[in-house]
Amino acid sequence: MDRATGMSAHAELGSASALNGWFMRRAADQRALWTHVRRRWYVYLPLALAWSVAQHYLLFNWTRSLPYSVVWLDPTPTFARGDLIVYRFDGAELMHLKKGQRFFKRIVGVPGDQVSVEDRRVLINSANVAIAKQYTLDGHHLEPLAPGVIPAGYFYVQGTHEMSFDSRYRASGLVHVRQIIGKVHVIF
Repeated sequence: MDRATGMSAHAELGSASALNGWFMRRAADQRALWTHVRRRWYVYLPLALAWSVAQHYLLFNWTRSLPYSVVWLDPTPTFARGDLIVYRFDGAELMHLKKGQRFFKRIVGVPGDQVSVEDRRVLINSANVAIAKQYTLDGHHLEPLAPGVIPAGYFYVQGTHEMSFDSRYRASGLVHVRQIIGKVHVIF
C-alpha cells in the first residue's frame, strides 16, 4: 500500500482498467457513428451543404429595424442608395450592442451627401429622413449625428422602425465600406 496516497496497487490497476474500458467503448461508438454516416451519406451530404450555405448566405432578421425576416446575402463590393446591407457594428458599445455585432439596415446617404440636424430631426440633402431619440430604452443619453458631408467610403444607414439604432446617432455613426459584409436581397 502506498502510504502517501492511501491507494493499493490493486486499486490503481482497477482504475486504469476502467479508464481503458471507457476509451474502448468510446472508440467503438465513434466507429459505429461513422459507419452509419458512410452508409447514409445521401442524407447527410445535402444537410451539410445546406447548413454551410445557410451559415454564410441565408440570414434571418429578428429585429424590427426592417420589415423583412429572411434575406439572401450577396457579397458584392458595390453599394448604392436604397440598398439593404448587413454590416458589422463598429460604434460605441451601448445597451445590448457589441462591437462586431451584425446589423441589417438600408443605405439612405452616400458619399457627398449633406447631413443636417435641426433640433433632433436628421436631414440628408435637405430631405427629412429621421428623428433622433434623446434616450435609449435603458436610459442612456443619445446625441444625433454631427452635421457635415458624408466622406468617401462611408454611408449613412437607417432602419425603418422609429426605435432603430442606426447612423442618426453619434454612438453608431456612419458605416465604413470595410464594415459591410454584403448587400442583401429580400426573400420574405
